[in-house]
Amino acid sequence: MDLIQIKGGNFLEGEINISGSKNASLPMIIASLLTRDKVKIRNIPNLSDVSTLLKLIKSLGSEFELKNEDNSSYKLIVQTKEIKNNTASYDLVRKMRASFWVLAPLILRYGEAKVSLPGGCAIGIRPINFYLSILEKMGASIKIKDGYVQASINSNLQPINHKLDFPSVGVTHFFMMISSLIEGESIIRNAAMEPEIISLASMLNKMGAKITGHGTDKIVINGCSKLKGTDTKIPPDRIEAGTFALAVATTGGKLKLKSINIKEIEILREVLKNTDVEIKSSDNFIEIIKKNRVIHPTDIETRPYPGFPTDLQAQFMALMAYSNGKSKIKETIFENRFMHVQELVRLGAKIELSGDTAIVNGVKKLYGAPLMATDLRASASLIIGALRAEGTSTIRRVYHLDRGFDKIEQKLSSCGAIIERKRDNNE
Repeated sequence: MDLIQIKGGNFLEGEINISGSKNASLPMIIASLLTRDKVKIRNIPNLSDVSTLLKLIKSLGSEFELKNEDNSSYKLIVQTKEIKNNTASYDLVRKMRASFWVLAPLILRYGEAKVSLPGGCAIGIRPINFYLSILEKMGASIKIKDGYVQASINSNLQPINHKLDFPSVGVTHFFMMISSLIEGESIIRNAAMEPEIISLASMLNKMGAKITGHGTDKIVINGCSKLKGTDTKIPPDRIEAGTFALAVATTGGKLKLKSINIKEIEILREVLKNTDVEIKSSDNFIEIIKKNRVIHPTDIETRPYPGFPTDLQAQFMALMAYSNGKSKIKETIFENRFMHVQELVRLGAKIELSGDTAIVNGVKKLYGAPLMATDLRASASLIIGALRAEGTSTIRRVYHLDRGFDKIEQKLSSCGAIIERKRDNNE
């Protein structure tokens, strides 16, 4: 396994091209299974989660080619003429929760499916009953046996009108995919409004579905009996963009983030301005300027889009650890997303937990330390904390990082950070 070593203290200055979105790539790749035609998906990021998913769809019968478009992205050409295997095994699904979504194309094209209960980041319960209740309402038979969900249909699934208890991104993705191959009108209310929902809906529309309302809390899907192939593109990763923005806000300096959608990070722009960061932007880039290292404390509360994203909460906490006062960070999406706190404390951060709220008392200096990554976004928060800390930090278990960030150490190094990936000889 690898580790990342960081010698803190340097300002960041330079330009970074933002990679394709992990959170958009996964559902769009799975959606390619809904048709037997060829699907082309451009701007695929080089991530371990993408590699895991490609192994999974290959096991189900997909044939694909991955072409290097440039140094930072790939073009995926995938075709699934037939589903040759209706079982998504534990070995693959346990590595990534999004793999569970293959249940939709499997049951639609094969008539029955056997999908392992999911794994992925250890940040919350994230129950699957929301998915299963939708399938049962549509007419599927469901049972859970030996760690697998077994689903089957005796006749065509029926369109439904369904309201979510919580605007889950994953369940909204799943509902749109399965409804696209069910003739008639299906409606999902209290739907997630994240940009990745819009990207998937746009792809499904190009494939022949008729989806309206994506980007609002009510999505209407008029499905069809057959979907066709398409050529589509993954949007830029707003979480990666936000992570680099928070990094330079912490270290000081000036970063130009290119190939991004400004609207998608609007809430972060407003929050950063409150911390005393200067921001310049145009249609597809943003420039983050931090001339000094004085950080004003700012409170946040994670919310579904367009609120502050839970996927940036850990990174924002690293910034607040250096603030000149007290800030409160409330996590409302996941009940167990403070595992990075103890590692930031190892750097010298002063953080107290009270239920779903972290109280951060900023300090002038943090100090390098050996650290252990616990999940994807926590890994990024430790990097941000270490970039400004005095001395050297060593971060282990960085395989978490590789699930969602493409060459993050190379991008930071090109902007002045002293950061290096090494083989962990202690593993």
